[in-house]
Amino acid sequence: MRNLGDWLKRFIPEPLTVNLRERLRASLGALLGISITGISTYYCLGASSVLPVLIAPMGASAVLLFALPFSPLAQPWALIGGNILSAIIGVTCAMYVPNLVMAAALAVSLSIGVMIALRCLHPPSGAVALTAVLGGPVIHAQGYHFALVPVALNSAILLLVAIFYNNLTKRPYPHLSKHKPADSSDQPKSAADIHLGFTVEDLNKVLKNYNQVLDISVEDMQDIFYQTELNAYSRRYGKISCADIMSTEVVSVEFGTSLEEAWTLLRKNDFKALPVIDRARRVIGIVTQIDFMKEADLDLYEGFDEKLLRFIKRIHKSHSEKPEVVGQIMTSHVITVPAEMHIIGLMSLMSQHSLHHIPVVNTERKLVGIITQTDLVSALYHRRLDNDKATNQTSELA
Repeated sequence: MRNLGDWLKRFIPEPLTVNLRERLRASLGALLGISITGISTYYCLGASSVLPVLIAPMGASAVLLFALPFSPLAQPWALIGGNILSAIIGVTCAMYVPNLVMAAALAVSLSIGVMIALRCLHPPSGAVALTAVLGGPVIHAQGYHFALVPVALNSAILLLVAIFYNNLTKRPYPHLSKHKPADSSDQPKSAADIHLGFTVEDLNKVLKNYNQVLDISVEDMQDIFYQTELNAYSRRYGKISCADIMSTEVVSVEFGTSLEEAWTLLRKNDFKALPVIDRARRVIGIVTQIDFMKEADLDLYEGFDEKLLRFIKRIHKSHSEKPEVVGQIMTSHVITVPAEMHIIGLMSLMSQHSLHHIPVVNTERKLVGIITQTDLVSALYHRRLDNDKATNQTSELA
């Protein structure tokens, strides 16, 4: 009996995690989508048309487009490609397979196979294929024209409404891939830009072995893992932001700072890098000891000091082929982090890009501090000591 009870529990759905506002948003979107699609199709076809202004699969498409706009199954190519291809397959089966049941089964089966192969899997499209077979004389008389009207027409109008409504209600649609090659001039905007010990390639490999179609994109899955890791880390170490550990007394230079002055600052303060800022204190680059060595064509052997001195010494000519100021040798694509960023993201960023120092900026991208690997390790070490001390005190009290 216990095994039977456990098996029956599988039929009980998990509670939805969305709030009332999101439920109303999705419902209102479907209301507008189906209404506008039906009315627009009616005026396109004219009052004398015998064709339906709406086909039933549009209801299922509306569920995906408005309730699950981030789903890979709800994206534009899935909607348009899946519906049109399934309509063509359904019409073909209706024409050439005499047995109605076999035609319907074959239409749905082939539609699934083609949609998976062409990466446009859209569950309502199976109903489109079925409609083409079981739609009756009016639909059969349309032939392949059925794929255009009403299928393509309904799909296109519903898609336009979904694009407008979802973006208006702050649900970015189409849901484009967030994972892109890192641009060091951009600070991380989402978890997809930050790797927590694994990459998208790692996830893809696991999903390939998992060998099932999941109704979630790899990027969203990575984002969920990141947020979970962040919550776990916050629970263990508390909320530590970049502002809590950064050095606020930052020595910086400007684009026009001479190489001599910049090198002197690096050597005098034993720095490895200097942020480069404009007059508004916005970070426009970073200059490191490595930048000096690369530009001066230095090696660690004969003539190092002499080459360096020749490189940084100003020529005092109006036209010089040799770099004279910081802006000519700095790395302009500099990675920065916001002051409020949790240090778990900072750890991932430093590890991913092999960084030893990262400028910290405010919401206006103005320089407010800098963090080194030493700052990060020190913060983690002291927080761990505090946690261990608190744990020991709790144990003694118990």
